Amino acid sequence: MPFPPPRRRTTLLLAALAGLVVDAGFPGLAWWPLTFLGMGLLFVALGRDSAWWNALVGQVFGLAFFLPHLTWAEYAVGPVPWLALGIAQAGFVAVFGAAWTWARRGAATWERARLQVPVFAILWVGVEEARSVLPFGGFPWGRLAFSQADSPMVAWAWVGGVPVVSALVAAVGALVGLGLVAARYVDVGRASGTVVLASVLVVSGLVIPLDTRAQDGDLRVGAVQGNVPDEGLDSFQQAREVLDNHVAGTHALLEQVGPGDLDVVLWPENGSDIDPRADDGAALLIGGAARALDAPVLVGTDNFPEEGGRLNTSLLWDPELGPVHSYAKRRPAPFAEYIPMRDVARRFSDAVDRVRTDMVPGQEVGVVPVDVPRLGREVPLAVGICFEVAYDVLIREAVQQGGQVLVIPTNNATFGRTDESTQQLAMSRLRAVEHGRATVQISTVGVSAVITPAGLVREETELFTAAQMVDTLALRSSLTPATRFGSAISWTVRALAVVVFLAGAVGAARVRRDDRRAPDQTRYGR
Repeated sequence: MPFPPPRRRTTLLLAALAGLVVDAGFPGLAWWPLTFLGMGLLFVALGRDSAWWNALVGQVFGLAFFLPHLTWAEYAVGPVPWLALGIAQAGFVAVFGAAWTWARRGAATWERARLQVPVFAILWVGVEEARSVLPFGGFPWGRLAFSQADSPMVAWAWVGGVPVVSALVAAVGALVGLGLVAARYVDVGRASGTVVLASVLVVSGLVIPLDTRAQDGDLRVGAVQGNVPDEGLDSFQQAREVLDNHVAGTHALLEQVGPGDLDVVLWPENGSDIDPRADDGAALLIGGAARALDAPVLVGTDNFPEEGGRLNTSLLWDPELGPVHSYAKRRPAPFAEYIPMRDVARRFSDAVDRVRTDMVPGQEVGVVPVDVPRLGREVPLAVGICFEVAYDVLIREAVQQGGQVLVIPTNNATFGRTDESTQQLAMSRLRAVEHGRATVQISTVGVSAVITPAGLVREETELFTAAQMVDTLALRSSLTPATRFGSAISWTVRALAVVVFLAGAVGAARVRRDDRRAPDQTRYGR
């Protein structure tokens, strides 16, 4: 006999608890095993056979997860935009709750709990994919994979990227949920069986070899975290002082290295909000620092094209030639770097008017070639600016087009001492594994870090301090399965999500609701 579903009030309490527990699996607590427990609680909470009710359950879970997870948005832009963002993202989980109700109504899934595990995982990742592209280009923050930077499961990013890791986390969560139901009725055999299967999935990444060896020599880099005068939205009002801090930090590298010892110096996003191509004073400062180190400097700056708007740019400044290459951010953040529907948005918050000039998207893939004379060739850097690290396709394309090192220049000053910076670092670590590339996350204020191709942090800075890092990075050119086939994997998951939903809906149409039993969430071995 299948066990009865939980009472309605219980499902809402479980959903709220589940959201909080899943958030605890992400940085800052970063207790990654809790992600599995939280997803297991959500699986149990969605036990009733009502699409409308499970949509409500999903919304409660989403609010309990996203609002704490995105507190940095409240710090940066205030409570109304933070609430709007959290409610919107929770809405995707509500869609998942309803879709899951229909998908499991297919006869095979309804009667066999073992089939509920992959269906649950596929649908979850399908919804993650949807909110990564919709609306306004999507908002991928809070995908389950980003909680697993310290977990053995992170190695699966090498195989299939974020979708595969998220699917495995959701599958383990479903197994935990089945185990919780069995444990409630003291079914020790079934409970222990699901625990064993879940444990095998969690440690399965240990059998995946992650090669970190240099294939094409190495790159000697310096990275400068210059710090800013203030925290919050006003941190870059003193643009000249911010530039001076990064120039001073670049000269400070000479305490660790000699002129010509470095192949490139990395600055963060907004390291100079004064465009050195348009300001002679900024050009003299940056050029002088580059000549002192005898190395090109990758400068985070702005550019104002003739056709209007603003470009967020990583500009390579050669010590002799000046500006030689650049990359402009392709995915500006809506309601932060540009304001869609400005008149409507202003009704909810006047903070939108802080963005006086909307950022426009760049058109080129994020590859910046650096001439390295000692190697006798150019080394392509794969660059993703700030939030771009969360978008699969942007980083993947940069590596596919030759990027041998990942560089994530970012500005975290507007988020104060919240968890935003460490959440972003977890994403950079996963990207390092996904593409088999050494990675540098360099921030104006921290957290900055040097990361191995296996996702391990070799050096890390503190928040709101001036700091410099010097390291030698392995250059790699081979492509991981995730890099080669990532696009196909994403589209396959999206298609499967549609298929399992439609299969369940068709199956449900063939059975009268009054004749439908409660779903079997216990008979995993059937």
